[in-house]
Amino acid sequence: MTQPSKHIAVTDTVTLGNDLPFALQSGPCQIESREHALMLAGEISAICAEVGIPYIFKASFDKANRSSLAGRRGVGLAQGLAILAEIRETIGCPVLTDVHTEAQCRPVAEVADMLQIPAFLCRQTDFVLAVGEAAAESGRTVNVKKGQFLAPWDMANVVAKLESTGCTKMALVERGVTFGYGNLVVDPRSLYEMAKTGYPVVMDATHAVQMPGALGNASGGKREYVPVIARAAVGVGVAGLFMEVHDDPDNAASDGPNSVRLDTLKDLLMELLALDRARKAPMIGH
Repeated sequence: MTQPSKHIAVTDTVTLGNDLPFALQSGPCQIESREHALMLAGEISAICAEVGIPYIFKASFDKANRSSLAGRRGVGLAQGLAILAEIRETIGCPVLTDVHTEAQCRPVAEVADMLQIPAFLCRQTDFVLAVGEAAAESGRTVNVKKGQFLAPWDMANVVAKLESTGCTKMALVERGVTFGYGNLVVDPRSLYEMAKTGYPVVMDATHAVQMPGALGNASGGKREYVPVIARAAVGVGVAGLFMEVHDDPDNAASDGPNSVRLDTLKDLLMELLALDRARKAPMIGH
């Protein structure tokens, strides 16, 4: 990125900035159980600590936009927030989760360090304002995904909505754009354009390789392309990477086809960290 970048402190230990070493937002697509979420949070956190990458645990308590009624949605708000609070306390990492309704915003802000606006809801003005208000009141950060139907410069309007509430802590997430039926593509220029807002930009490298509805009653995906997308994003220069990780993605409750296998994560992060250091060396003094 060539534009000046705001530095957004998610916590005392994790700061996002396009000219800073990238942070990882990662975890299972949805919270499948307390034990599973704690296990993955601990494993990914340990890998990030070993490699030297700031880490934010991400998982959803509810996946509200399932392809069909048969899709598993998660453990629900109350149980999900209790699990996220336990991860935050015992693993010691920040936590990130989606909100889906205006009523969820303040309860989630009491627990999560980052509130995520799902891609399909980024144009819903009342909802965006509710997220912004809850984040501003609590000092939390908003992770807002660019809809698959938006041009990158359209995100300036979403930023303005959030800023109107007093929310000035946010990151903008690229997750691909709809290309025909059941396919997404990533234009690296989107990362550059969204950085013009001044806010940190995050590349969602796993949802970007999703194939919406490709399995008929669920989405498919090609996880083999995740490293390709991640490398391209790091080459442009981003504040963070969003990658869903699972120990058994072929049997994951959701988004398994585009999730990174836990046993491959360390090698991938080491490669990406080397690229990030080379890309940002003039900016961060490597």
